[in-house]
Amino acid sequence: MKDSTKKKLKLKVSAIKDGTVIDHIPAQNLFNVITILGLNKIDNQITFGTNLESDKLGSKAIIKVSDKFFADDEINKIALIAPHAKLNIIRDYMVTEKRVVEVPDNVTGIVKCFNPKCITNNEVIVTRFRVISKEPLALKCCYCEKITDEAHLKVI
Repeated sequence: MKDSTKKKLKLKVSAIKDGTVIDHIPAQNLFNVITILGLNKIDNQITFGTNLESDKLGSKAIIKVSDKFFADDEINKIALIAPHAKLNIIRDYMVTEKRVVEVPDNVTGIVKCFNPKCITNNEVIVTRFRVISKEPLALKCCYCEKITDEAHLKVI
């Protein structure tokens, strides 16, 4: 195939009538976003793509969820691993609202404490962190007070 022909071809993903499109997810974090939002536990139609070309990220992922609209606190959770994610709210096939994610001030039950001696890693206790820096990301454990940074962030 000629290079000029290749440039004209584009991958088409069907439009959704109503729902949410989450764009600009770092490709390596796609499945963490799915887990954080609990998309692996719902019956809605979900379309996702990964390793798509992106001028901003190099490669990105995208998720389309039919008939699902997220509360701000749900969406802001993904800012921990996809800080540049953008949301398009779709109603009757049209984008009716665009939103950006924000790192929340407190994080509960989403990530694991970096400290292996923390009580949350040794007993059945929900993790709780206070965000002490949003850029670069740094979370302070409410139990052991150790700092978990982006490099050591593990989604549970």
